[in-house]
Amino acid sequence: MSRPTVTFLPYNRSIQVSEGESLIRAALQAGVHINASCGGEGVCAKCRVRVEQGQIDGGQSERLSTEDQEAGYRLACQTRVSGDVTIRVPVESAMDRSVFDHKVTPRRTARIQQMDFDSLKERGLFIPPVEKVHLKLTPPDAQNNMPDLTRLIEYLKLQGEHKLELTIPVIRKLPRVLREQDFEVTVTLVRPVRDDGKTLLTNIQSGDTTLQNYAIALDIGTTTIYGQLIDLRSGRCLAEDGDFNGQISYGDDVISRMMYAEKGDGLQTLQRTVVATINKVLGRIIAGAGVDRDDISTITMAGNTTMTQLLLAIDPSHLRRSPYVPAATMYPPFQAATIGLEMAEHAIALMYPAISSYVGGDIVAGIMGTGLYREEELTLFLDIGTNAEIVIGNKDWLACTACSAGPAFEGGGIEFGMRAATGAIEDFSLDPVTYEPMLLTIGDVRPKGICGSGLITMVAVMFEMGVINNRGKFNRDLGTERIRENNGIWEFVLAFKEQNQIGRDITLSEIDIDNLIRAKGAVYSGCMTLLEEVGFSMNMIERIILAGGFGSYIDLERAMTIGLLPEIDPERVIFIGNGSLMGARMSSLTNRIRKDVVEVTKKMTNFELSETPSYMDHYVAAMFIPHTEIEKFPLVRSRMEMWRKLSGKN
Repeated sequence: MSRPTVTFLPYNRSIQVSEGESLIRAALQAGVHINASCGGEGVCAKCRVRVEQGQIDGGQSERLSTEDQEAGYRLACQTRVSGDVTIRVPVESAMDRSVFDHKVTPRRTARIQQMDFDSLKERGLFIPPVEKVHLKLTPPDAQNNMPDLTRLIEYLKLQGEHKLELTIPVIRKLPRVLREQDFEVTVTLVRPVRDDGKTLLTNIQSGDTTLQNYAIALDIGTTTIYGQLIDLRSGRCLAEDGDFNGQISYGDDVISRMMYAEKGDGLQTLQRTVVATINKVLGRIIAGAGVDRDDISTITMAGNTTMTQLLLAIDPSHLRRSPYVPAATMYPPFQAATIGLEMAEHAIALMYPAISSYVGGDIVAGIMGTGLYREEELTLFLDIGTNAEIVIGNKDWLACTACSAGPAFEGGGIEFGMRAATGAIEDFSLDPVTYEPMLLTIGDVRPKGICGSGLITMVAVMFEMGVINNRGKFNRDLGTERIRENNGIWEFVLAFKEQNQIGRDITLSEIDIDNLIRAKGAVYSGCMTLLEEVGFSMNMIERIILAGGFGSYIDLERAMTIGLLPEIDPERVIFIGNGSLMGARMSSLTNRIRKDVVEVTKKMTNFELSETPSYMDHYVAAMFIPHTEIEKFPLVRSRMEMWRKLSGKN
């Protein structure tokens, strides 16, 4: 019996599937990405596709207008294949890799802090945890016929290596490799974290390969995966690349993926999926650097607690249920190949430790990479995404927490939201008389959606100019056709369908604004609650560090206007970029970080906001723009007064 064929346009990619298969799974099998923020529950409406011809069942949804449904649009996750069918994936439903090429314009963002490897060398801290040692052994003869392994160990003792641990694969290679170049070899040694630990001998190569010693640093994000290939002799990054985490097809956020992991073979599916993405990134950076895979000695990885457990195929179900217990916070080194990574058998994988269910190794890596744990300045560290992780402290103490901000900052939960890719509205202004908008998009093309930074700017500008009030409701008396009611929901038309890429009006609704208010309220109240719990106030903070991709796009003034960030001198705000990747790279370059991280995790106190009564009080107070207590934001208040004077409303 023949199986139906599904063809995806504009990719011209076809695949045969079983009758009754969902379009979203057919796309996954065909290697076609369709946004599926809710993991296939049918509630986000991001997987909107158009059925051009053929036979399908279902897919209608109240999230699709009657006009859309009559034009053939369906939700891919709710549509079943009942015969041969041709599907067109519209531009707003496809994943755009241009996000990896987008360069940030730093005009109003935080100043950028880069890693200083020269400083590492000056302080004597450039001590890679993996070292190659060149040896010239005396070949055996009738008078000196000790075993190959004994001979190797004796020569290493002469080099000062007295505590060694070997693996069977090394012993298997020993007879052949020793004799390939007349007993001239290079051994790879992985240094212990503890001073009393053993050095692990992981590989042996013929000849002198000490000039070829490389490491991989990897950030395993919920949305994206980034990797760098590092030269362990110079500290230089030879190649880097990123890709969208394939797990997105099973849900945008960690909760959706935890729930999927509990279904049947869901855990194994998610593990295979993330490994496949990592292997794609590895393949590109290894090819880009032009190095031999056998010369890569180690891979250091950092991710949040959920991503770490999914990568290692560890059941994450208890992470989302009180009392929120991770399977482990520390992980031993292991052979990268054992979890499916396409690396040589000897390559050792090192995972960054976590603190709790929602403060993971990515945040610990950021703390280690910035050196915050060694400095006097009282610092607020923020990594904002679907979850917001917050750390406060200095060299003497550290406290941390995490809160669920929701996907609004990454375009989720916003009708026309999208990630920061080509066509996303990233900047915005309004004519104070006509209220006509000026839109700037990534790539300077017609708009197709709104990214998180653009959303923040829109809401901030509209609030300051009186287009919306402090509850996010539109002023309906401004006399502009752009503010209208649509099916009982008030909205502002940003780009009429004739002016954009998607063929329907792009709008910002009161529901979208409410989702942003909830997201920013969660972050701000998380900061205030953590400060209160440790007995500090915001005016005592000397520095704010923003980490993560979202931080690179934030207009600081606008973020403070809506109450996402507390008002602070922008000169005291530092952006570090991908803190998780920074920490992973630092660990590749200095064993000091690996030693320090154990002590840092011990002294970091975690607060569960759900168990902290004051959090809800702070959250309710933050459900206004910028806050119910406007005196906390004096600069915002002064700008509002200025706009009122200019508009003659005073």
